Amino acid sequence: MQYLVSVIDDESSPGSTDRRPAISAFNERLIAEGYWVFAGGLAGTDAATVIDNRGEQAVFSDGPFVESKEYLAGVWVWDVPDLDVALKLAAEASKVCDRKIEVRPFQ
Repeated sequence: MQYLVSVIDDESSPGSTDRRPAISAFNERLIAEGYWVFAGGLAGTDAATVIDNRGEQAVFSDGPFVESKEYLAGVWVWDVPDLDVALKLAAEASKVCDRKIEVRPFQ
């Protein structure tokens, strides 16, 4: 089963800034164990653009779609046997990233 694993940062209490070596080692382990599908860090919310094309013409807005102190800092997509494995890996990922992690299954 595939899961979207979101890395959540907090502007008022961000995680450690240079976690890249630890994250790279964790990613290598995910690859070796066959759980890796995709991962990527995201630029800051000041680089975001929201597009709403539900009306007669598209409206483009700078900034994140939700005003919040917490924001999406990166994502993984994992292919694991079940939720228990996803949650175990997510607990490790939270420690590695020094940030909160959200786990959601794909439909």
